[in-house]
Amino acid sequence: MSTSSLGAVQVPPAIAPTAGTPAVGGTSHPADAGTLWRPSAPCTPRNCIDATGPARAMPLAVLRIAAVLLLLVLGFAATPLGGRIPAGLVRRWSRWVVRAAGVRVRIAGGTAPDGGLLLVANHVSWLDIPLLAAVRPARMLAKSEIRDWPVAGWMTARSGALFIDRDRIRALPVTVARIAEALRAGEAVTVFPEGSTWCGRAQGHFRRAAFQAALDAGVPVQPVRLSYRVVAGSPTTAAAFVGQDSLLASVWRVVRVRELVAEAEVREPIMPGSRPDRRSLADAAEASALPDERPVRIPRPQRAATGGPASGSEQRSSPSPSREPLTA
Repeated sequence: MSTSSLGAVQVPPAIAPTAGTPAVGGTSHPADAGTLWRPSAPCTPRNCIDATGPARAMPLAVLRIAAVLLLLVLGFAATPLGGRIPAGLVRRWSRWVVRAAGVRVRIAGGTAPDGGLLLVANHVSWLDIPLLAAVRPARMLAKSEIRDWPVAGWMTARSGALFIDRDRIRALPVTVARIAEALRAGEAVTVFPEGSTWCGRAQGHFRRAAFQAALDAGVPVQPVRLSYRVVAGSPTTAAAFVGQDSLLASVWRVVRVRELVAEAEVREPIMPGSRPDRRSLADAAEASALPDERPVRIPRPQRAATGGPASGSEQRSSPSPSREPLTA
């Protein structure tokens, strides 16, 4: 999805779908079925999305969507220029996309390192993508299903995204090798290691496979903590894109919310050689990126009694990261 790979925004219908029903209009975001290793989240719009209070007038919301679409068209029209576009301009453009949706942007902390970099963050919303690009323009690791999304799939592929097939565990080592190749070439790659969007009140755990690419390439890992609140300071789930929500409904909800603030806190980078394996590297990145206070903790999946992988857990008895099965 996201030099920033934006999972394209489309004009939403005025009425959001209810949880447990098919998503209305275009791109859907069904709850993950949870295969042998595919991550899934229990969050749903009905159970997790906050009441948004007084909404913006519908004409203003429509104008904001038009502004977002215009910026996306301009941005992706410039995609063939590739690396000739200054990173500073990409960062500003990414901020403009978020601001065009009526969301204020706040970026705190240090500056992400230059060169090859694995950029990791918690995953709440489609807004996460331009928000992270405002921190450091990067190629995005996106689920392969996005290729089939109307408009969004074409734009995502055109942006240079790397795709992962979450239903073919045998393809995972190839994906990790492609990420490592990009990192060795000095590119930044953005990964959401939770593997699915969460509402922000509950979070998942960081899956470990992508961290092997950082180890193989010998590059830093940059954790970023993403959060959403209202101007008054209270956290909100209004920006969350979860469960059977549709992208269209989520965008519409965001552009109608008043005084929404998106925050990215750039944490201390984890330098090469500071962690011996991808398990400890993923754990360190998770501890840095996920909020300190999490009202709902989802237990880390455990390995099944048969010895096979359960929800992406790895065998802790294996001493060598290079010989561990890439199941998460």
